[in-house]
Amino acid sequence: MLAKRLNPTLVATAAAIAITTPALSQDQPLNVLTTVTMIADVAANVAGTCAEVTSLLGAGSDPHLYRPTAADVQKLASADLILYVDPALEARLAEVLAGFTDRTATVGLARAAFDDSILMGDAEDADQIDPHLWMDVSLWARIAPVIADAIAAQRPDCASDLAANVADYTAQLDALHGWVTAAIGSIPEDQRLLVTAHDAFEYFAAGYDMQASEAIEGISTESEASIADIRGVAAFVADSGVPAVFVETTINPRTIEALVAEVQSQGHDVVIGGALFSDAMGDDGTPEATYIGMIRANTVTLTEALGGELPDWPAALQDWAQDWNLD
Repeated sequence: MLAKRLNPTLVATAAAIAITTPALSQDQPLNVLTTVTMIADVAANVAGTCAEVTSLLGAGSDPHLYRPTAADVQKLASADLILYVDPALEARLAEVLAGFTDRTATVGLARAAFDDSILMGDAEDADQIDPHLWMDVSLWARIAPVIADAIAAQRPDCASDLAANVADYTAQLDALHGWVTAAIGSIPEDQRLLVTAHDAFEYFAAGYDMQASEAIEGISTESEASIADIRGVAAFVADSGVPAVFVETTINPRTIEALVAEVQSQGHDVVIGGALFSDAMGDDGTPEATYIGMIRANTVTLTEALGGELPDWPAALQDWAQDWNLD
C-alpha cells in the first residue's frame, strides 16, 4: 500500500545512497536526523554536545501527508542516526526510511520505547497503532533513555553525559506532567470534553482524565471528513453541552468551522476555543517550538476555554520559562 504512494525514483535513490554513502568521522558530533520536531527537541536535550540534531518536518507540516523529496533522501544519507515515530504517523516516508536501515541506525520510537500494553490501536485500521504518544508527557519522557542509548552506541564516550542529560530532562518533564494534570483537573468534570479536527488526543485524554475525546477525522488525516462525520460529532457536541471545540495548527480550520455551523443549526452555541498543536510544534524561535512549550500552550488553551484555572508554573521549569521570557 505504501509503495503506491511513493515516488519509485526516491525509493531507488534511497537504496543506492544507503549503500554508497560513508558514515561521518567518529570524532565529530553524531549527526542525528528525526522525522518530526517532537522527537528532535527531546533528542537535542538528551544529546547535548554529543550530537547535532535536525528534523525533516517543521512547524505546520502534517507527517501523515508529508511526501519525501530528493533533498530529504540526501539528508537521510548524511545521518548517523535516524529517529522516527512509526509508519502509522510517517506513512509516506516509511519505505524511504526502510532503504537506510541496512547501513544507518534507524529507530522507530513507538516500538522501541513502548510495549503493546501502552500503545493504543486505530479503530479504523486494526493493523495500525495510534502514534500520538507525545500527547501524554509521562509517556513521551520514555523516549529519552532510548535516544540516549542509540547515541551512546555510536559515541560510547558520551554515555555518562547522556545519562545525566536524561535525568535532568526527564525531571523537567515529570514537573510538566504534574502541572498539566493539575490544570486539566481544574476543569469542571462535565466540561472536560475535547473535540478536535482529527483523532490525535486519545493519549492526552487518557493521561489527564478528560471525560471524552471526539474528532471529526480519524487517527490519520489522509481521508477527508464527510458531512456525516461532521454531523455525528456535532450531535455529540450539542447533546453533551460542549462549550468549545478546537482547531489544529496542521489542519485546515474549515472542518471545525463547518462543525460549529452544524452545531449551531442544532440549537447549541459553541465557540472555537483556540488552536492546538497536534502533529507539529510551533514556529522556530517561539516557546512552542520546544516540546515543553508545545504542551504548555495546548494546556493553557484547553484549560482557559473549558473553564479551568491554571496552576502556578513549576519551580523545576523556571529556568525554561526564563529562557523564553515567560517568567
